[in-house]
Amino acid sequence: MSAPTGRKKAGKPAKLGSIDVISRSIAFTALATLALCVQAGDKPAGKAVYLKHCAACHDGGVAHAPKPEILAKMRPAAVVRALETGVMRMVGNFTLSGPERVAVAEFVTGKTYDANLQKSIVNHCGASPPWPTGPDVLAKPHWNSWGVNPQNTRFQPAAMAGIDRVGVAKLELQWVFAFPEETLAEAHSSVVDGRLFVGSRSGAVYALDAKTGCTYWTFHANAAVKGPMLVGSVPGKTTPYVFFGDLSGRAYAVDAASGEQLWVRVADEHPSARLTGGFQLVDGTLYVPVSSLEEGSAADPNYKCCTFRGSLMALDAATGVVRWKKYVIDQAATLEQKTADGRVTVGPSGGAVWSAPTIDAKLGRLYVATGDNYSQPATPTSDALLGLSMQDGAQAWAYQGLPGDAWNAACSLPDKANCPQEEGPDHDMGSSAILIEMADGKRVLLAGQKSGVMHALDPDDNGKIRWKTRVAKGGILGGIEWGSASDGRAVYVAVSDARWEKGEFFGAKVALDPTKGGGLFALDVNDGKVIWQAPPVSCAGRERCSPAQTAAVTVIPGVVFSGSMSGVMRAFDTDTGKVLWEYDSVRDYKAVNGAPAHGGAIDQSGVVVVDGWVYMNSGYVNWGAQPGNVLLAFKAKP
Repeated sequence: MSAPTGRKKAGKPAKLGSIDVISRSIAFTALATLALCVQAGDKPAGKAVYLKHCAACHDGGVAHAPKPEILAKMRPAAVVRALETGVMRMVGNFTLSGPERVAVAEFVTGKTYDANLQKSIVNHCGASPPWPTGPDVLAKPHWNSWGVNPQNTRFQPAAMAGIDRVGVAKLELQWVFAFPEETLAEAHSSVVDGRLFVGSRSGAVYALDAKTGCTYWTFHANAAVKGPMLVGSVPGKTTPYVFFGDLSGRAYAVDAASGEQLWVRVADEHPSARLTGGFQLVDGTLYVPVSSLEEGSAADPNYKCCTFRGSLMALDAATGVVRWKKYVIDQAATLEQKTADGRVTVGPSGGAVWSAPTIDAKLGRLYVATGDNYSQPATPTSDALLGLSMQDGAQAWAYQGLPGDAWNAACSLPDKANCPQEEGPDHDMGSSAILIEMADGKRVLLAGQKSGVMHALDPDDNGKIRWKTRVAKGGILGGIEWGSASDGRAVYVAVSDARWEKGEFFGAKVALDPTKGGGLFALDVNDGKVIWQAPPVSCAGRERCSPAQTAAVTVIPGVVFSGSMSGVMRAFDTDTGKVLWEYDSVRDYKAVNGAPAHGGAIDQSGVVVVDGWVYMNSGYVNWGAQPGNVLLAFKAKP
């Protein structure tokens, strides 16, 4: 573990991660998403580097790699940051020198390198008013971190939502913020005391005015920030902290009023470690989930797969000092196995924790969803929901959604060089569990899986299964992908089931199937029976379209929101499934910060509803979907 480092002022240029366009569901595509196949420019040094180190993976393309016309809009600094500290750091740091990283970045972009990736702030709010405006900012309307509450229900009560069925039907766009020169907008927003906190693919973290979109401050993380911000109070401090992680595996705390860095902690020394899930804060302890992209490294036949183990860390929120760390797999990867062609791999490995843990204050437990194994032997804690002690991380129980799921990127390649002999389907439990109390007073844990199954467990009986319902066929992209929502009566489950019309996701001619995937289910929390089902949106007449609904679901009294990779956001009546409001986000916009702005596919982050305002992201270039770079803010027409 590294010690927390010192302070850093917001707005000061720092090393940034950049264009991680991989999904948590198939992390191996980190090896291809930089798409260095663009032959723009002809600098001999850069071309030589490209041909030697990059062409084998990047010539020919992959499903969700940015196309040449998209990459042409990027700056070399974004490529360099990705090679230094971002998703390509395992290639950039272990095989390339500093001059080589710059040379190849200039070669693939056709532009001259400028280290200043993030330009000066446009649309600054001016002199910041005193903030916070009161002693308990979380007593006011807010949406904090991923699930809006420690139970991760993604249910916003009426007093906090400030809008109902009638208002939702009259929503109109108020302002647009553009993430400069990016091709996807996926980081989840948090809104606390009138300020909106959000990360970005460039590594910039923004504090915006929630009503106007002007910028109070910008902080530069070491790599892309994919997960949500968590705003919380620390004993002895008058100003709240903002906690978040980046894709270089670092956890941060910054001053919520100024953006000044307070501490940073490397969560795991493994070079593939990354932080994607939301954090939780309870009584001064910060709980941090740790995932990785090592299953992607296995696509390289020369890589000895695999050694990463997912984990949950407990940190002192004030200092970043580690209190304890619980690995999903207790045993380190020391056992050697052979693949079908005799290649030696090591294990056990995997069990990444992609999502926010769920808090059970009654029992003093954390519920943690885990991913697949990367190599054999498969373990009983992969594709699972774990019940852990909040005090020391001790495991009380484990429920496994699918035994024996060992999978990595090599399983999707023709030679399957590093693929486990007993190949699994990659059916992670990747989204946060939901803890609710039903009408009869009994409690239930709801856990979705990429297999397409919703599992209901009894938290008061060590995770005993109550019911399970299949809503989708499942697949590498789900099934159930980024998460569901529950109002205590029903659980609202979005279906991905994304498919490809032609080619494989490791091929140049891949295209999303516009006829496959999508849909929304309302399931009775008592028995899992279907209350209603809403069909997916049509892709007719749309380019780069899939009806798959991979993004997280959000519910308020009477209304449930679910977006799709088509770029369309819809609001449904919770009683009937009738569409109350629909917004097509695939269009050009005029952004408050002056950057070029365009909407696209909707993935990962769900809608945020606070005090009458509705916020959503649009733009997701992965898997051949529509690129975009906007945060949209809506309010009901008077």
